[in-house]
Amino acid sequence: MDPIELPEPKGSSAASRKLNVLVAITVALLATFMGICKVKDDNICQQMQQLQANRIDHWNYYQARNVREEVAKATLVQLKLNQMGRPEAEQAAYRDAIKQYDALVADQEKKKSDVKAQAEQDQRDYDAANFKDDQFDLSDTLLAIAIALLAITSLTEVFGLYLVAMVPTAFGVLMGVAGLASWPIHPNGLVALLS
Repeated sequence: MDPIELPEPKGSSAASRKLNVLVAITVALLATFMGICKVKDDNICQQMQQLQANRIDHWNYYQARNVREEVAKATLVQLKLNQMGRPEAEQAAYRDAIKQYDALVADQEKKKSDVKAQAEQDQRDYDAANFKDDQFDLSDTLLAIAIALLAITSLTEVFGLYLVAMVPTAFGVLMGVAGLASWPIHPNGLVALLS
């Protein structure tokens, strides 16, 4: 099998060395920036997993409270129905039980409302974390494209490709900084297309 021969690069060797040095420095800076963003993104992903687990737990607690409330309501209705027509001597015991179940219904209703609010807050927190995760994902993708273009630039030694590589570099760095600094920059359309 014959080796693939690449065409000789255009331009002087001094200009080629300068371009390759520029490409190498750019790649090193981008790789460092991507590493920093990756750490932050991984921490956000862990936070999102915890928030998702919390949200599921809170909705499960909500359902449990709902069941308890419904059982208490049904018991309350049964006690009220059973109380009718009972002799006065038994009425006091029914009133006490009815009072106890009234309090239980009110307590479960309040706790259910509190747990629902927690579950809804978990969802808002998850959405906020996902917003930042999207920023880091987009940054990672754009910077990977930039590094691929820089590799081609190094091989071909065409300075114009370096300038083309700076377009995804600029947007990738912007999205990474937006994620790190919590800036509200989010290309919804592009994220929706990639989702």
